[in-house]
Amino acid sequence: MAFLFGLQDTLLDFFEKGGGVVVFIGFLIILMWSFILERFWYFKYIHSDVEKDIQNAWRDIPDHKSWSGHQIRSMLISKANVKISSNLEYIRVAIVLAPLLGLLGTILGMIEVFHILAVTGGGDAKAMAGGVAKSTIPAMAGLMAAIPATFASRILEEKAKKQSDLLQEHLTFE
Repeated sequence: MAFLFGLQDTLLDFFEKGGGVVVFIGFLIILMWSFILERFWYFKYIHSDVEKDIQNAWRDIPDHKSWSGHQIRSMLISKANVKISSNLEYIRVAIVLAPLLGLLGTILGMIEVFHILAVTGGGDAKAMAGGVAKSTIPAMAGLMAAIPATFASRILEEKAKKQSDLLQEHLTFE
């Protein structure tokens, strides 16, 4: 339990040193990873049922080779692709947004450094070091949010492409 309190103090200190932008990055991380985990959950537990339902609907179509059969197949594949690729775009946006928020925090920290330079005339190294630290923490947080999420997103995109291709193969025109 002491570990959790120590972790909480460390996180609060990190948020305090990094400024308000780090809080936004933290919320973005929570949102982004909830989308990522939802997609992994979908592929592990839900997608097989969706695929079975679509294959059953395809089997119920009497004429697979007609124009209407082709259209129904396209519609079924399109419906499946919507479910397969759900939230992937939000994950991509969050991955791009995290380093940009880090850059915003860097700029705000550097503005603080320049303000201290203007007020003190450059003589207060401790105050300037605090501003420099405040400017680098959001950049680090943004990059540390984006890098692992990029790998997870790539895995999910490959999984979505593979499942979409497999579904198209399963819905054959006998």
